[in-house]
Amino acid sequence: MVSTFDTEKKPGFKIRHFRWWIAILLALATAVNYLDRQSLPIVISELRKVIPVNDAQYGLINSLFLLAYGTMYAVGGRIIDVLGTRRGYAVMIIWWSLANVMHGFVASVVGLGVARFLLGIGEGGGFPGSAKAVSEWFPKKERSFAFGIFNTGSSLGAVVAPPLIAGIVGWQDWRWAFFVTGALGLIWVIAWLRIYTVPSKNKYVTSDEKIYIEREQAADGSSAPIKLPWLSLFRFKNVWALLLVKFLTDSGWFFFIFWLPKYLSDVRGLQIKEIGSYAIIPYAAAGVGSFLAGWISSYMLKRNFSIDAARKIPMGFAAALLPASLLITGSSLSMCLVFFSLAMFGHQFWSTLVQTLATDIFPSKVVGSVAGLMGAIGTYGAMLFSLIVGYLIQNSGYGPAFIIAGILHPVSFILLLLMVKKIKMQQIDQKS
Repeated sequence: MVSTFDTEKKPGFKIRHFRWWIAILLALATAVNYLDRQSLPIVISELRKVIPVNDAQYGLINSLFLLAYGTMYAVGGRIIDVLGTRRGYAVMIIWWSLANVMHGFVASVVGLGVARFLLGIGEGGGFPGSAKAVSEWFPKKERSFAFGIFNTGSSLGAVVAPPLIAGIVGWQDWRWAFFVTGALGLIWVIAWLRIYTVPSKNKYVTSDEKIYIEREQAADGSSAPIKLPWLSLFRFKNVWALLLVKFLTDSGWFFFIFWLPKYLSDVRGLQIKEIGSYAIIPYAAAGVGSFLAGWISSYMLKRNFSIDAARKIPMGFAAALLPASLLITGSSLSMCLVFFSLAMFGHQFWSTLVQTLATDIFPSKVVGSVAGLMGAIGTYGAMLFSLIVGYLIQNSGYGPAFIIAGILHPVSFILLLLMVKKIKMQQIDQKS
């Protein structure tokens, strides 16, 4: 059995396959990201006893978060490209952790809105930072699996949040939920700054792994130095394709995660404790989808499938699962949860591969910017869809909303096939 640790004669402590520890570290950051954003929804009933927040104000507070989150998804990606992954990601998570702690000190609706907006600013840089780290540490054939690992953190955070935060509130009060979860992010930063540098400068990576990463990235052309003005990205058709796909499919995802608890209460008549128990099932399915997508796509590459086939075939499978949501309203509670789970499994399976496309098509020097734009457009799509869905549900019930959410992914897959004929590294003119 091969030892986990490499004891080369070079100074320092070496760890074999260190790039996979980087992926796990990114997954923990994503879990903290989701844990922090879910703190307010979970404690809102307790918070209202101290700060009277009506439903309209609560909706506005969430809109402020999404506005900041979507905008900084793009700007944050560019900041990480400029500062570098190590410093840039550290800045983002320190910002959102302190903003989360700030929630615990607020005494008014205005203060809560400000804290939520600041949280969105920091969290907007999380996924672009992870995408850039993956592009620096993983060759193309392993990236989808790495994306699947760190994307699984979102479901981990979603599943852990309710019992953890409820336990903290029971131990102290709602303010401590923000203090504790904010502190977790700051602890993560300490580990990040101690561990993370690019492979060529990292003291923990073995010589064999370093050579492997450099050789594979040189072969796929993703490590070439690029200096490209931000606005020049819009000259590439592939950028527009990825933005359109994210605009449509993220709308469906945010609909499912925002409206699942409310649907179970409004239509299925479940109480809060029952919702907390049942809602875990679809979130867990989403986590499995994230993990399996990356593994399956990477396995196909190892079996000599082309990068184009290894991404598009699993994406077609994922898109085909989303129409399960059309069956939710007419089914029993148990089958309703099955169909919710299939839809959320399918989206996270899809999402892992869509994020991987940015690293497949664009050099690592601009991956942060491209991934940032994708996240921003996806969030804006979700904001627009939320307005439409709210009107539909109020006037026509949940049926039409589930129909639209169920067809967004198949439509997006068809558009992807039409706009991206073949997945390959984009040739970028330095003068663009």
